[in-house]
Amino acid sequence: MKKPLLWLVVVVLGISMIASLSLAGCKPAAKVAATTEAKATTTTAAETTKQFTILYVPGIEDPFMRMLGKGAKAKAEELGVKFLESEYAKSWGPEVQVPILEAATAAGGIDLIICVPTSTDALIAPLKKLYDQGIAIITADCFLGDGDYSKESNYSFPLAYVGTDNKLGGVTVAEKMAAMLGEKGKVFIQNTNPDTSSVVARGKGFTEGIAKYPNMTLVGEEWCLDVQQKAQEQTTAVLQKNKDLAGVFGVNLFSAQGAYQAVVNAGLTGAVKIASWDATVDLINALKDGKVDLVLAQKPFEVGQLSVEAGYNYLKDGTEPEKRIVPGFEFFTKDNVDDPNMQQFIYK
Repeated sequence: MKKPLLWLVVVVLGISMIASLSLAGCKPAAKVAATTEAKATTTTAAETTKQFTILYVPGIEDPFMRMLGKGAKAKAEELGVKFLESEYAKSWGPEVQVPILEAATAAGGIDLIICVPTSTDALIAPLKKLYDQGIAIITADCFLGDGDYSKESNYSFPLAYVGTDNKLGGVTVAEKMAAMLGEKGKVFIQNTNPDTSSVVARGKGFTEGIAKYPNMTLVGEEWCLDVQQKAQEQTTAVLQKNKDLAGVFGVNLFSAQGAYQAVVNAGLTGAVKIASWDATVDLINALKDGKVDLVLAQKPFEVGQLSVEAGYNYLKDGTEPEKRIVPGFEFFTKDNVDDPNMQQFIYK
């Protein structure tokens, strides 16, 4: 009787040991599976929370460019994007901007550049070089080439152009100028840079707009290269040549400020109407003082916000933005310059 009992004990102990070993073998496998799942979850979270870096490269130091930068920065902070600004150039032109662009990108780590190109042609190669390195490009305020990024070309690589419809703005300024002058008289365009898309389009729009009025004459267009003193000198020369000049369109703040100062110095304030582009504090004050008669306000803060938003959506999930993203514009006159609803459009 003892042998069968002993045999039964041995069998029971054997089964218990096998069961224990089986359970012990399951535990490491479960741990590995859990660890793998945790790693996968961590990786997915890291991918979805990656902080993108966006660089803003303005065209020049002026209130418009600063407002654009403020809008871009505000939207970047809202979206959790790292936002960088390059140096603000003291003068306009690719010879100044390209070295700033190269210095700002030298350290790497940039995912997208929002650039205000200071030339339709000269900025193509420097920006294309950065694009080929894997950096997405958006042009704001100004564009490359003819601005049509939807067709195949050597300048179609930017994701989008974000900015005002400058030609439409020029046409609208012409219409308002004609209304101020009773649809008759001589007018002049004080422009800035002949290789910059924005101001060229403004001049073309104004030219086309004035051509609709048979009793109005465009006596010329000069380029001050964004130098206010030169704009003042050029406008002075036009006033001396055309004693009956009725109006001047200054296509940006430097040209407009130079133009109205020439008119003030000639003692023709009010007699020669001044239409200006860009609602800087100085031009709004000039409007209040009667030295300027019309101010077109772009929406640079919105341009900055829309640029960052479009870039972020592309970086995050590959969403392609519209090739042209165009905010509207507003007009300041002596009748609405103190309207509380208009104060948001002043470049502060």
